[in-house]
Amino acid sequence: MPVCIIGAGPAGLAMARALSERGIEYRQLERHTEVGGIWDVRRTDGPMYESAHFISSRTLSGFSGYPMPDSYPDYPGHRQVLGYLQSFADAYSLTRNIEFGVEVSSVRKNADSWVVTRSDGLSETYESVVVCTGSQWYPNIPDIPGDFTGEVRHSQTYSHPSEFTGRRVLVVGAGNSACDIACDGARNAVSASISMRRGYWFIPKHILGVPADVFASKGPRLPRRVQQVLTQPLLRLLTGDPERLGLQKPDHRLFETAPLINSLLLHHLQHGDITARPGIRDAKGKTVRFTDGTTDDFDLIILATGYRHRVPVAQEFFGDEQHPDLYLSCFPRECQGLFGVGFIEANTGAFHLFDAQAHLVAGYLDDLGKRQPLAHPFTERIRNDRPDLSNGLRFDDSPRHTGYVDADAYTTYLEQVSRTYGWPLVSGPPRRSSDAGPTTKAVR
Repeated sequence: MPVCIIGAGPAGLAMARALSERGIEYRQLERHTEVGGIWDVRRTDGPMYESAHFISSRTLSGFSGYPMPDSYPDYPGHRQVLGYLQSFADAYSLTRNIEFGVEVSSVRKNADSWVVTRSDGLSETYESVVVCTGSQWYPNIPDIPGDFTGEVRHSQTYSHPSEFTGRRVLVVGAGNSACDIACDGARNAVSASISMRRGYWFIPKHILGVPADVFASKGPRLPRRVQQVLTQPLLRLLTGDPERLGLQKPDHRLFETAPLINSLLLHHLQHGDITARPGIRDAKGKTVRFTDGTTDDFDLIILATGYRHRVPVAQEFFGDEQHPDLYLSCFPRECQGLFGVGFIEANTGAFHLFDAQAHLVAGYLDDLGKRQPLAHPFTERIRNDRPDLSNGLRFDDSPRHTGYVDADAYTTYLEQVSRTYGWPLVSGPPRRSSDAGPTTKAVR
């Protein structure tokens, strides 16, 4: 029985390549008509918006063996990221095994196999299933106390800055998407404000002219606690006092929450194009009252408040909707033959982590199929091993940071596992006649 991969976004494509390189038969199901997952802005059910760019640099964001092309800017836009994913799928001949337009309704256990049922009612049996459906499809929508009579929408429904024309806009949230959307409002709305319940650290996209992650990677590999001591003063020097701009002072140390990698929000705050607000206390009519007692009127509230990590096709096996309980963020502890790639939350770019996860799962499946002696000890490890992947950080206790890992600690631990079991975590370049880099397909 082949392996079933559900989803053909970044994680699903990484998983498909890892299996194909080991000669493992698989079948891939994708509900959309193209590869790319959330990076296809044409999807009406996705979170992508016109101004979206990578928050990690193209230098450090590609899959192993297939870097993003040098012609890309430091921070590629969503169309370039989609083009990269399409060219990756073509380079490794992955699309031929994808069945498009197929939505999966459920995955259930049946003795030593798994039954995958499609939305059209057809069921198929597989020895193993890898769920790669992603974590940005089900909005987290908080209540706004009171009675707001304007429009309230989650950022998942937001697409284009023109939606702000002639409107007074309030963006609620403190993630990178919230900052992007507030900056769209600065250029297009009658007025734009951003509401954050607490203070955050802002990391500029460039430091001394190079992308922030590239700058960090060039220095010595120091413990996170040491990095905090050294970097916090540097950020204060680079970005200034956030309270001067109406933002709250960070109530946590750097790296203890998801990083805000944005330079434009501070620019617009400095120019008065955006007004910083604390959390919302309540609303009446179109008037919103904030926790500091100030009020203002708005026509539209955008809730950029994140997503729940729902896995509706297999929720009972993955656990909590806020963050699945998975060993190394990809192995359900009591369900042999079921895996999840792409559900990791970490303080770095995601593609290379998806890639490493995919290779780890593929190595395990390969050894199980070949009855290698180390496969079954790893099965016990899945059940019982609970490594500390915090790198000494005290992550915020908010729901978003449940299961959060430090990328350096996570990568180091995966490398140890790789050496122990002989499962390489990287791929080489695709086998092709030309050594030219990936080409970008036009996406209209």
